[in-house]
Amino acid sequence: MTDARNLVTVQRLIPAPAAAIFDLLADPSRHAQIDGSGTVIAPTSAGSRRLALGDTFGMSMKMGVGYSTRNVVIEFEPDRLIAWQTLAAAPLDKVVTGRVWRYELEPVEGGTIVRETWDISREAPLSRPVVRRMMAASTRENMARTLERIASVVAEAGLGSV
Repeated sequence: MTDARNLVTVQRLIPAPAAAIFDLLADPSRHAQIDGSGTVIAPTSAGSRRLALGDTFGMSMKMGVGYSTRNVVIEFEPDRLIAWQTLAAAPLDKVVTGRVWRYELEPVEGGTIVRETWDISREAPLSRPVVRRMMAASTRENMARTLERIASVVAEAGLGSV
């Protein structure tokens, strides 16, 4: 059972079909466009592609200094669920690595409820308390901005009607 202290979840009703939102989430070339934290710069490989269970993708990041991550899709249900585990490169892989970013999509009257969860239950055990203390509040705010950006992107694309 996952310790609730290791999870942060935000949700928002987005007036768009789940399929349109899922397409955005399942394309790593679009992640910088929707990132509410300002840390996602660009995928490490060019081009648009649709992720699937077991796929890996790299991301160039910046939080003060530049770094890269490798991400593995660990949960996947088309138009309903996608989650990837973010793995840091050495030497950070010994300290800060393993968090999961999960998006659950629930079609409802008027659109889709999108739940984003930051799950550090698989984070490197020694860093979990530090990550929780230092990042949970700002991560919640950044995730709320991400959902706002997702809503804006699908609306701008003309996909904001259900």
